[in-house]
Amino acid sequence: MAAGAQLSVTDLRRSTRHPVDYSVIAEHLQHGDVTMRISNISAHGFMIAAVPGVNRGDRMIIRLPGVGRIEAYCIWITEDRAGFQFERIIRLDDFQTMIAEMQPNPALRRRS
Repeated sequence: MAAGAQLSVTDLRRSTRHPVDYSVIAEHLQHGDVTMRISNISAHGFMIAAVPGVNRGDRMIIRLPGVGRIEAYCIWITEDRAGFQFERIIRLDDFQTMIAEMQPNPALRRRS
């Protein structure tokens, strides 16, 4: 993507992040299927260990439990991490279902 992602929500990094250790296979336009390990997630996006060949602005499609297929755009990259923003916010009920599966240790889940 030459111009990068045109996202409507600019900075949601203050969103509550949930620590996870969850492997997904992402569909990348140029590289095909790419395995990524999500280390934290919110209703707005997620962070992974940096994946070679993924650049800022790249669009990925991933499949999350309770959510299904969702697009995400790489909004930042450092040497060892990358942050993605979802193309839409995940609904609360879908997010809770997703976290219950991605975070099987009840001690890590937020109390309601």
